[in-house]
Amino acid sequence: MSHTMILSIVTFVYFTSFVFYLFRMILGREFWGRLAMIFAWSGLALQTAALILRWKASYDLGIGHVPLTNLYESLIFFAWAIVFFYLIIEWRIGNRAAGVCVVPVAFLIMAYTSIAPDINNRIEPLIPALQSNWLTTHVVTCFMGYAAFTVAFGCGLLYLLKNQIAGKSENTTGFFSRLPALNLLESLIYQSAALGFVFITIGIMTGSIWAHYAWGSYWSWDPKETWSLITWLIYAIMLHVRYVAGWHGQRLAIISLVGFASVLFTYLGVNYLPGLHTYIQS
Repeated sequence: MSHTMILSIVTFVYFTSFVFYLFRMILGREFWGRLAMIFAWSGLALQTAALILRWKASYDLGIGHVPLTNLYESLIFFAWAIVFFYLIIEWRIGNRAAGVCVVPVAFLIMAYTSIAPDINNRIEPLIPALQSNWLTTHVVTCFMGYAAFTVAFGCGLLYLLKNQIAGKSENTTGFFSRLPALNLLESLIYQSAALGFVFITIGIMTGSIWAHYAWGSYWSWDPKETWSLITWLIYAIMLHVRYVAGWHGQRLAIISLVGFASVLFTYLGVNYLPGLHTYIQS
């Protein structure tokens, strides 16, 4: 079975996982939550296998490189990182509520890779600027940061839902009683954002070193670089005001949503702008 066929299966597996997470939230039966988790882990395992097969295929073609070098491959890895990071969080806290907001993001990314007309899924030789050992470190750290920010975004959505509709009282019943406590959601927002901030900081640093060797400049104010800095500043402000100014709760959740919007533009939006990082035609 080819890696493209496996990735197509993964798309439907993630969708099924999302549906089961939704059933778990609506019906309140943990059976659906366990089923959703099994499908999520299965999808992650299949996706890992597909990435390894694609990596091997590149060597079979004589142009061996990690599958992280164009828009298609980066989207696939982004979805993988989101599910991986979320499942670690789910295992750590023992609560599956955030899956209904996080897993569909991975599904939509996988679906987009299948239907978008401007995405090339062929394995092609690297341009000289990408032929560097810095590639793996830079891309992996950036996308692990993006994945952590996605989890913060999902927890932020749940926080606003519970806080605005159910009120600030933790003594809710029915549907809202199955959501994590507000203080747990706030803690997850902060911890995910903090971890993502560390990853994206390392990603920006390694990217600057890579840029120096590839183009002779550590920083050139390319649109991708500029928006990476904007995203970094948003989360730096978020962590600062939480620690120094004592911002909590709804304010933190709103910033997590704003930050995620910046992440999406940094990753996808800038591809429609001219620059060194533009690979919308890749």
